[in-house]
Amino acid sequence: MTQQAGKTPPSTAEAAPDSKLSDVASARVAARGVVVPANRVLQRVILPRDEDPLDVRPLYLDEPQNVHSHVGSRRAITVPPSARVSFASYFNAFPASYWKRWTKIEEVVLRLAVRGAGRVDVYRSKPNGDIVHLHGKAVRSVKSWSSLEFRVALAPFEDGGWIWFDAFTDDSQLEIKEAAWTTDQDLPEQKLSVGICTFNRPADCVTVLAALAEDPAVLDVVAKVFVVDQGNRRVRDQEGFNATARKLGTRLEVLEQENMGGSGGFTRALYEGFEKTDTEQIVLLDDDIRLEPESLLRANAFARSLAQPVIVGSQMLNLQARSRLHSMGEVVDLSSCMWRAAPGAVTDHDFSEETLRETEELHARINATYNGWWMCLFPREVVRRSGLPLPLFIKWDDSEYSLRALENGFPTVTLPGSAVWHMPWTDKDDATDWTAYFHVRNRLIMAALHSPYDVRATLLKQGLKLSLRHLLSMEYSTVAVQQKAIEDFLAGPERLFESLRSALPEVQKLRKNYADAQILPSAREFPPPTFDMVRAERLLRPPVNPAVIAARASKALLHNLSDPEPSAADRPQINIPATNARWFLLGNLDSATVSNADGSGVAFRRRDPKVFRQLAARAVRNYRRLVKEWPRLKEQYRAALPELSSVESWRKVFEND
Repeated sequence: MTQQAGKTPPSTAEAAPDSKLSDVASARVAARGVVVPANRVLQRVILPRDEDPLDVRPLYLDEPQNVHSHVGSRRAITVPPSARVSFASYFNAFPASYWKRWTKIEEVVLRLAVRGAGRVDVYRSKPNGDIVHLHGKAVRSVKSWSSLEFRVALAPFEDGGWIWFDAFTDDSQLEIKEAAWTTDQDLPEQKLSVGICTFNRPADCVTVLAALAEDPAVLDVVAKVFVVDQGNRRVRDQEGFNATARKLGTRLEVLEQENMGGSGGFTRALYEGFEKTDTEQIVLLDDDIRLEPESLLRANAFARSLAQPVIVGSQMLNLQARSRLHSMGEVVDLSSCMWRAAPGAVTDHDFSEETLRETEELHARINATYNGWWMCLFPREVVRRSGLPLPLFIKWDDSEYSLRALENGFPTVTLPGSAVWHMPWTDKDDATDWTAYFHVRNRLIMAALHSPYDVRATLLKQGLKLSLRHLLSMEYSTVAVQQKAIEDFLAGPERLFESLRSALPEVQKLRKNYADAQILPSAREFPPPTFDMVRAERLLRPPVNPAVIAARASKALLHNLSDPEPSAADRPQINIPATNARWFLLGNLDSATVSNADGSGVAFRRRDPKVFRQLAARAVRNYRRLVKEWPRLKEQYRAALPELSSVESWRKVFEND
């Protein structure tokens, strides 16, 4: 937490002379009595909106528990007497190391308008989190507004570090407004096209559109907003759409098309922005986010300052726990062909528990290799050189595209301080439900296209191990759709465009054959369980020793090959929450109700030795084929890549919709 409020520290520099400042547009700041053009603003200091829940406040302000500043607007704050308030927060500290590494900016200038009595001090951090005081100025302008300016060179920030300022007061309050991190350079004015892919989330989509329309500074840089509506509950019919559409005016265009998944929807947005506008930047937004509009301005300013084009990704905050940073940056491990947190990245960090200045791990710059399309910006040059996304329907389209762009010389940067709130993937069943098909098939496509390693042994070991876990957990539908995914991958790339429309119906039809895919409202739909809870508790203890793991797996395997208790078909032996649905418990049961990840329902899983054997044999057969045919498949998919990602191929898809 910040230091306790106390006496104002002695001044190290005199305050700027008093000067009368008028209110200025939200994209400008007052500095030395002159107005700084919007194209010199890198990052505005912002405050929570009136409608924001209290738990977002730590993302904007670092306040001691006994201090509560008055937020007058998104750009104005009053610090009470005898207080210290820090702007070393997620949204208001300046991520200097990212600007040093990727942009042409060599010096950043903090400019702010102040009124009252107190002091403003500027600090920076080192990559290890150590804090260094840089500048300070006393403020003695009780009756009129004054302007302050602090210059900080970006030279020492190659490996990490942030810049921020703190405000101190003694026996008087201090008002601050229009603070911003700026540059003296005139940055090129580049407009944005914004693309939103939506499927049956009309209320969420209208909320995103309303956030875009609320800030005049955002509207100044947004030239076009494409809503790609793929659902049967249309955005245009949602309450509030017409009012928001009037605010957006001619910028807004709603495109209604058949459901082609995230890749079809986002590709349509990229296609429209690239082919139908002359904007230099195209931003993709998910439909189920809560948008901090300032994030668009920051991504836009960062892209306009780049030394070379890069994909500018935004970080993910947790929509269910708003003060938590869920994803700081991610990479694809091309040896294991899996995505994971980037080296050094902090996950699920709660700023209400530990502030930026207290968290050493947040100060080192991290390197990502891709960014999820909850919010991601693409310079036009990246799309021109890399083509459009692949027709994958959903999953892995974002990571594959960034890997392809990187091969063309365009890295991905995940920019701190630019973020949206999104549902965390930990609350989804997307590794076991219908999306399991797309996870498996598209991961194989990504590996074939981009991994420089011979990954056959890895895919074989991981695949068979995962299949066995699902089988022991009575997740037969998951194994069935995964095997279909492998078989469709083995069939080659020719049907990928066709699968935009056919894959989901086929997978949904397949899952109807399995009880574990049928979700019921609650375990109350069944008689009470019969299993010994003490024994279940013992079985739930995860094995860690390799010998114990092997023994437990062998015992569970033998159990699954034997006939189940007849009564278990109608009455579950146990009710299991999603967090406890592990193979070493389920593998010893004959039936169970298992909650889904978000707690909205349960599935009644029943053990079936015949299905177990059939699916196990199918998995072994498919993975043998995969290992044998991998070299040929790599060549096939790589040869097909130019056509799969071309504007001409996608134009045919959209024109025939």
